[in-house]
Amino acid sequence: QLQASGGGLVQAGGSRRLSCAASGLTFSRYVMGWFRQAPGKERNFVAAISWSGGSTYYVDSVKGRFTISRDGAKNTVYLQMNSLKPEDTAVYYCAAQNKYNSGSYSMGIDYNYWGQGTLVTVSS
Repeated sequence: QLQASGGGLVQAGGSRRLSCAASGLTFSRYVMGWFRQAPGKERNFVAAISWSGGSTYYVDSVKGRFTISRDGAKNTVYLQMNSLKPEDTAVYYCAAQNKYNSGSYSMGIDYNYWGQGTLVTVSS
């Protein structure tokens, strides 16, 4: 089970940190990702972190602004979002992909588990 939290209303240029707590799975065996879905649009990849934490991946539009990290002791993945823009407004979902899947880190279909989503609204 994945439980996302940390969403809310933030002004443009501000920061927000999302958290996703995992339970019922061996956290160290999973690639963790964040996806987002803006109103009326498809869900898209935002960021991912390897099972070891040694590699991170970002969509171009958030590079340099967002940072994904994980804490194995807390079974939690984070998404630190800085310099937020109105176009970052979306429901953010965390997801877990078994490392043995050998799937794509950016394709939602390759993820095994999903959190419930947390809404981030960036006002201009």
